[in-house]
Amino acid sequence: MTPTGIRYGSAFGYLVIGAVLAGGIPLLLITEIADVGRSDGWPLTLALVVWAGVRLTAVIAAGQPTLFNFFFWLFVYIFMGIAPTVQMRSGLLSPTTAGVDQGFDVPTALLVWLGVLCYEAGRYAAWLKARSTRRRTGASAVAIPGPESVRGVNSSATFLLVGAGALASAWFIYKVGIGSLFGSRDQGFAARNAAWPDPAIRSIMYALAIYPLLVGIGALAQLRRRSERTAARRYTALIIAAAAVLLVVVNPVSSARYSLGTVLFALAAFAGALATPRRLRTSLLGALFGLMFLFPIADAFRRPDPNFVRNGFFGEYRGNSDYDAFWQIANAYSYVVDGLVEPGRQALGVIFSWVPRALWSDKPVDTGILLANYRGYNFDNLSSPLWAEFLVNGGIPALIAGFIFVGYAVKRLDIKLAPAFAAGGAWAIVGSIFPVYMTILLRGSLLQAAGVVWVALLCLLVVTARTPSGQASTESGLRPPKPLSAEGLPRKIG
Repeated sequence: MTPTGIRYGSAFGYLVIGAVLAGGIPLLLITEIADVGRSDGWPLTLALVVWAGVRLTAVIAAGQPTLFNFFFWLFVYIFMGIAPTVQMRSGLLSPTTAGVDQGFDVPTALLVWLGVLCYEAGRYAAWLKARSTRRRTGASAVAIPGPESVRGVNSSATFLLVGAGALASAWFIYKVGIGSLFGSRDQGFAARNAAWPDPAIRSIMYALAIYPLLVGIGALAQLRRRSERTAARRYTALIIAAAAVLLVVVNPVSSARYSLGTVLFALAAFAGALATPRRLRTSLLGALFGLMFLFPIADAFRRPDPNFVRNGFFGEYRGNSDYDAFWQIANAYSYVVDGLVEPGRQALGVIFSWVPRALWSDKPVDTGILLANYRGYNFDNLSSPLWAEFLVNGGIPALIAGFIFVGYAVKRLDIKLAPAFAAGGAWAIVGSIFPVYMTILLRGSLLQAAGVVWVALLCLLVVTARTPSGQASTESGLRPPKPLSAEGLPRKIG
């Protein structure tokens, strides 16, 4: 096929993707799920499905690793779009957030839209700043840095981190028990709870069992990329061994699906799944398919009596407690209306999430638990999406400012990813791990998820070289990064 034919074929493929995400799925939803007349909130959430579908298609078609933006829109598409639309039309809400007044449906949908629009405004502000900088410096939109300016990884620190991570993982396996890890989700959680009763300590210990080894594998992949063939084989063997240990700790049976997804996506990225635009698009489509279709099914593997009978695509969202995020925003808005906001208190708990409750007796609980207690729910292991976190910390003004900041920060991070994957180094590790983990941060609670962020950031600081990659390569005997492909991305990153 000629290049022109390939371009037309690709354009047609993207049109099909967009038509399915922004047209076909919304149309099927309103066709298959009858409206019981609960409220008029569902047209607003259905519009979110359409807009998020358009944005996802644009990211896939662009072929650039704007991964933070992709996972933001993927979260919005499913958890703020499809799930609440199905639940409002069917009248079957998440059973763990029962009793939400239908009068809150429209205000909650408007608050979600407000956050999305502020996110877009923040991204646009970051884009304007980047464009101004490019015009001033004469740089291209995706400037590929030379080896002399890439912040690489330190080989000695990498080996130390991998060793420490392996020990931490082994200690975790010993404390929890291999049988509990491959028993069921409830059995695994009970074993972790028995080993570390304090939720903050339990979260930190779980993070220590995963992320030092995961970051270490990413650093090994960067070292392998710059090594000669014999050394590269040794790095490959070490990566495989470390990944095998990691997948005992994080497995489909006892691990949270978000944690498993983060680890699997990162390992795939380290292996080269994002190395070219074609692989990148395939990986993004795979992530989209996984969260939409495999995420519900994966829960069956974590039960003592697995049930593989599914109730249709949209049926998965009806009355499913996995999709309580929208209703927790409604509860957070009710919390604001009742005048219960203590500005910044929950955020303080996130910042100091690593402090044990034994040393901080009135430490804030997870926002999900806070809202569950406020509503009088018996079950308190609930999500607390970023919208709810901002609301309980400062009401609607905090939501506006917070999402403008998130949009700005996400755009700035995404700007770094394309050259990072091209040139390698520490930022390539960031781009392999944190975009997927952002779905956990978006779903919340932040206090519960913050421990992983601190641990992963500390591990990144440990392995990041103090000198640029070019200088480090000369000093350590490593060769420079592999040359770029004609499409502007590396042929391999792992």
